[in-house]
Order: sequence, then structure tokens, then C-alpha cells
Amino acid sequence: MLAYSYRDGKKPVLEEKKIPDLGEDYRAIVRVHACSICGTDIRTYRFGNSKIKEGTILGHEVVGRIEKISEEWKEAFPVGSHIAMAPAIGCGKCHSCREGHTNMCSGLKTIGFEYDGGFAEYMGIPGEAFERGNVYRLPESEDDTMYTLSEPLACVINAQSYLNIQEGEDVLIIGSGIIGSMHAGLSLYKKAGLVMVADVAEGRVEEVKQKLPEVIGICSGTENLKNRVMELTGGKGADVVIVACSVGKAQEEGMDLLARRGRISLFGGLPGETKGFIDSNLIHYKELSVYGVHASTPKQNKKAMEYIRDGIVDAENFISAKYPLKEIEQAFVDAEKGQMMKVVITMSQEGEV
Repeated sequence: MLAYSYRDGKKPVLEEKKIPDLGEDYRAIVRVHACSICGTDIRTYRFGNSKIKEGTILGHEVVGRIEKISEEWKEAFPVGSHIAMAPAIGCGKCHSCREGHTNMCSGLKTIGFEYDGGFAEYMGIPGEAFERGNVYRLPESEDDTMYTLSEPLACVINAQSYLNIQEGEDVLIIGSGIIGSMHAGLSLYKKAGLVMVADVAEGRVEEVKQKLPEVIGICSGTENLKNRVMELTGGKGADVVIVACSVGKAQEEGMDLLARRGRISLFGGLPGETKGFIDSNLIHYKELSVYGVHASTPKQNKKAMEYIRDGIVDAENFISAKYPLKEIEQAFVDAEKGQMMKVVITMSQEGEV
């Protein structure tokens, strides 16, 4: 089978690999339908990742069909079932796992990192994924590509679970990529007041406005973001700020744009050991709440799938391009330019395991 594997700390390579089979390592074999490219995948493509072992197949936003499955899971997931999965698999034993926050497990293992991922024609699913509830069934359809966006949407749902956005509250999202756009869409669904999306690139702002006409776009590359936000909110500031980009200065600016008793989500992690963008005096005197977010739980992934299934989030609207697996190198080159919202890799559906 064709697979896109991590090799020797360099850029991943497209290569032929053996199709996985049932055994102790894998309790099911999935024929992959599609797997979308995540920002984490792009960072690995650019800089490598010391946490990923030699030869590991990348990709964690994956959907497919069960081709083989062990007896203990056959009743819940019959052969032919369309499935997706929450890629972050907890140990099931630690305090975080017992509390249902499996994404906070200190022994977390992730598809595309510790386990082979979905940029391949076939993928094996470890028993732990079934035991922890990470695997879930999809509505059967001719094209389930849109459900590859369940995983990033689940991360957005996780972040907003802390923010508790209320009807009429003003929301500012800094960063207009797929995550920022999903945050905007979910904020609109919650009947937020003003939903503002800011980005330094005017073209990206215009794209969000085309996809979500109710959004107020702000090009912070050509206009003063603080002045514009204060003008729109009558000097109050945003009740909620979501920093959906990996830029420390955006975290700093976002905090300064919060209304009193506002909440901020530092969604975009910063590279390396970057620190120092939190103003503790602002937090103290304005009674601000600061939240982090990492990955998502199986429950949130299933909720995201339901949002896509029910049309609450139009996932297809956010997919910019689809590439066959044999063209994945070009897909990464194009995705790295940052001019497309979401790129999905699709697999051939021919042949037998």
C-alpha cells in the first residue's frame, strides 16, 4: 500500500509499505477513505518532530471503512462500518482519564504520532482505541470526506466548553484559518452578538467573510485592531477572545482587547520555549479568565460529527481542495503556503485487503 511516512527527522516520504493485519497490535483494519492535513502535520513537514518515530505514518484526521475486525468488536463495528476516531488515546487509568478528560492523560498516545496514522490506503486500529471509546461510527454515505473535519471541530468544541459563550456576547477571533473559521461558525450558532475575525492577511479575511457572511472581518495588517474592536463594541472590548494562531503577540493583544470580566482562549500553542505574553495585572484588575486547550475527548469528537451531520457546521464549506494520496507531496507544498483553509487527502477505493 502507499503511505506517507516520517523518515529520519527529514520531510516525510511517500513509499510502499505492507498492509497491516489483525493481531496484538491491531484489532481492526480500516480501508482509509480520506485524511485531512492539520497544522501539526504542516509543522512536522517543515521542521520535523522529535516525538515521532522513524517510519511512522502521519495523519490523524481520518475516516474510513472497517475491512477486518477481531471477534470482540465485531458486533459493535461490523465489517463495512464507516468510522472515524478521536486520535488522542488516553491510558484509561490515570486521574484525568477517570474524570473523562482523556486528552489530559499524562501517557497520551496519538494516531499519527505513537501509532501509524491515516495518510495511507489502510490503517490498523489498536485495541486501546476501541477500549477507550475513541472509535465511533459515521452515517454511511457515498462521500464521508467531510467528517475528517470532526477532529479539528472537536478541538474547537473543547475550547468553547470553557468559554461559555452566551447569546449577545461579543466574540473576537484572531486568526482566520480553519480553526478560527470554525470558532466563528460555532459562535454564530450560539447566537453571539458581534463575531469578529481578525487576520493580518486581507485575502484570508475576505475568504472567511465569503464563507460566513455574518462575520465582521478585520484586516489587522492594514487597520489598527484595537481601535476597530473598541469602535465596534462601543469602547467595551470583546467579551470573549480566541487566539486561533500560534503568535505570542496575538495573545498579548487579545488580552488587551478583552472587556472587564472577559474570557480568553489561548488556542494556538507557541513554538518551543516561547513565554511571557500574559499580563497578570490585566488578569487581576479586570477579573479576566484565561484558558488553555489541548486536543479533545472522544465525546467531543462524536459531538462534532453530529454537528457536521446535522448541518450545524458546514464542513464542506471549509474544504479548499482534495488531492489523491499519490499527490500528497504537492498537497503539502500547497498547504504550507497558507492560502487554503483545509486540504484533504483521498484514497483509492479499489481492490481488496
